[in-house]
Amino acid sequence: MTTMQDTSPIIIAHRGASGYRPEHTLAAYELAIALGADYIEPDLVSTKDGILIARHENEISETTDVAIHTEFAHLQTTKIIDGESKTGWFTEDFTLKELKTLRAKERIPQLRSQNTTYDGLLEIPTLQEIINLVKVKSGEINRTIGIYPETKHPTYFQSIGLALEAPLLATLTANGYQGANAPVFIQSFEVGNLQDLSTKTDLPLVQLLNNSGKPYDFVVSGCERTYADLVTASGLAEIAKYAQAIGIHKNLLVPRDNNGKLRSPTSLVIDAHAAGLLVHVWTFRNEDCFLPLDFQGNPQGEYELFFSLGVDGVFSDYPDTAACHRTLQW
Repeated sequence: MTTMQDTSPIIIAHRGASGYRPEHTLAAYELAIALGADYIEPDLVSTKDGILIARHENEISETTDVAIHTEFAHLQTTKIIDGESKTGWFTEDFTLKELKTLRAKERIPQLRSQNTTYDGLLEIPTLQEIINLVKVKSGEINRTIGIYPETKHPTYFQSIGLALEAPLLATLTANGYQGANAPVFIQSFEVGNLQDLSTKTDLPLVQLLNNSGKPYDFVVSGCERTYADLVTASGLAEIAKYAQAIGIHKNLLVPRDNNGKLRSPTSLVIDAHAAGLLVHVWTFRNEDCFLPLDFQGNPQGEYELFFSLGVDGVFSDYPDTAACHRTLQW
């Protein structure tokens, strides 16, 4: 099988080169570019003053040193985010100036102890700072690097008056990202905000699809459909009305049995391509705890399998591994 556009699949650096540096830092993005990534992925949340920054979650105790900043102890609180109770510190309660006093730390130190070397050294970057980095690096290496931002918890941020979409589009437009061929993909696990974005921009949009549950805006609206409904032929046809790609959990394409062993691939790539949708797959990691039983100690084999199925892109914590085995495949 080949990709939909008969080109080599893109390598998307998942939160940067997060296998080697604390995620969502300029150091992680810069290294990802050096290691061959085509796109870097910032997950976007908002500050109190409406600035978009890169964090995997708006609750930041796992990815920053906020807990040791006694001046912010009073901001610790409990909130309901997408139906889940979370206790900690939240970006929307801090101004950008306050957040810039924090430093990033490795999110999974038990697995990536080498990354803790960088704990306390790196700032939380803004979307604009990430774009600035991409422009500089693209010029230095004479290769266009794209950005692949995700709107995190869009229904929640809209509910507190800090909607992500308008500042995202304004920032992209101000930096010259316009049109269907711009090196940008905007992604979301929710449906409504992508549908709304499709009426306001020609930039490529990506519907993220998990292997369980449903989009949170469906929960809020009482819609009975789930992610499983969205990967049917009719669901994909609906997605194609507002998006150009789907970003899928690996198990939707190659399911695993109860022992973690791979089963036969589904027809999702074929079905999505038939609907005119690109297929980008997440998330590829080198550690055995993330790999299927079939590829323990052999993350390269997993890439080779998915590339052979005709996917159009992969999200990877290790973009060098991904890029190397894309080259071998293509």
